Amino acid sequence: MGCAWAVWAAAAAVLASCLLDALARLVWRPRAVAAALRRQGVRGPGYRLFVGNLGDIKRLRAAGAGVALDVASHDFTPIVHPEFREWIPLYGRVFLCWFGSMPNICVADVDLAKQVLSDRTGLFPKNLTNPGLVKLLGKGLVLANGDDWHRHKKVVHPAFNIDKLKAMTATMADCARAMVSGWEEQLAASHGSQVELELGSQFEEMTADVICHTAFGSSYREGKQVFTGLKELQFLAFSAALAVNIPGSRYFPTKNNLRTWRLDKMVRTTLMQIVKNRLAAKEKDGYGDDLLGLMLKACAAPELGAKADQQLLSMDEIIDECKTFFFAGQDTTSHLLTWTMFLLSTHPDWQEKLREEVVRECGGGDADQLPTYDMLCKLKLMNLFLLETLRLYSPVPLIRRTTRAAVEMGGITVPGGTILTFPIATMNRDEEVWGADAGEFDPMRFDRGGGAKAALLSFSMGPRACIGQNFAMIEARAVVAVILRWFALSLSPKYVHAPTDVITLQPKHGLPMIVTRVHA
Repeated sequence: MGCAWAVWAAAAAVLASCLLDALARLVWRPRAVAAALRRQGVRGPGYRLFVGNLGDIKRLRAAGAGVALDVASHDFTPIVHPEFREWIPLYGRVFLCWFGSMPNICVADVDLAKQVLSDRTGLFPKNLTNPGLVKLLGKGLVLANGDDWHRHKKVVHPAFNIDKLKAMTATMADCARAMVSGWEEQLAASHGSQVELELGSQFEEMTADVICHTAFGSSYREGKQVFTGLKELQFLAFSAALAVNIPGSRYFPTKNNLRTWRLDKMVRTTLMQIVKNRLAAKEKDGYGDDLLGLMLKACAAPELGAKADQQLLSMDEIIDECKTFFFAGQDTTSHLLTWTMFLLSTHPDWQEKLREEVVRECGGGDADQLPTYDMLCKLKLMNLFLLETLRLYSPVPLIRRTTRAAVEMGGITVPGGTILTFPIATMNRDEEVWGADAGEFDPMRFDRGGGAKAALLSFSMGPRACIGQNFAMIEARAVVAVILRWFALSLSPKYVHAPTDVITLQPKHGLPMIVTRVHA
């Protein structure tokens, strides 16, 4: 009898502890955090037990889900981020909302965002609260924090220096030429002067081929299974972003979790095979000097005689880094190209200006001549055009960080464990930053000075700025140059202008485009 009472007493104590913890997490802490921030002038929509403001966000997004814009309109925030559109006018550029019981401070002030993103103290680490995002990207350079991030950067950074980038440019141009050769074949088969193509999917395959060749010494065919798996993981991660986070729920055998685990296993197995293929060829060709080769050298395999404490990356970390660059190196560049083509098709005057610049700087006499790195660096107008595309259609429409501990930020003391959301798409349309014409397409704004480039946060900034931004920009120039050298573009009447956010910004209904052969 005494033993039974002891068991019941222990169970009651555990239950009481769990209840107290739940009350603290779901009731007391949210009230205390909201009150402390309200005293500092930070307001926001009221906290609701357990769900926070997730229901409000879902309702607002559902209202915009079926909206289509005029092709001349570039303000997609009512569709993609309607919560910012509704709450910033009510509560200011810095306000508090709630992801379940997790406090989330929206920072839509450009100067404050730059201050936080430029921080080098480690007080604002990457946000790891979405387990689906961790499965998608792995804990590679994009999501790693602290000492882990420094180790990964030491290995990865040399793969993107200028000399490497110059060598990669030829591969980028080759992949772009292979893509437009396919367009020429379709034109020949149709016996016409123009053909309608869905460019979004073509850019996905082409940018995948580029990252496979330049970083992993393989091809899209060999890595196709990885990209297919990552694409589905991307949608699963996005769907989980607005779900109530129940502690331990990532381990529940739910339908989505089971699917995520299977996809993750498939992706890791395929990546491991790519690594094994490189290791098998090591005796003949060495590790190679691309990203994968540099990572394998850093792994310091035992046969090299390296000591364990000299290993910069473990094999598991190499696989995570492969996931990071398979996704980040392909997805964002693909959508940058998609939105660039959209804007070129809706601004034929700029399309002709860029075509003339390409012919002048990259040569127009030899039909098979492909642009080199040095040629692409001379494309000033194209660079301005790409910067304006990034401003209006940033492939990553928001950035999130967390606070490691209580920290002062712009005169506000923010508690530890708070999510910080930087709504890039909203800030890129702020008239106080960009002027009264912030909603209009004008690449020349980046040629007039006034700090326009400094206000553009599409690649983030500071020590955690995107390491692949130069790679993405030179790839975009190479692809656009190849396309404009041979083709003119116009939007298909089938196109529906409905940008959507699935972690990255993409056209909801694809990009059907009419391409016409030109002789530059």
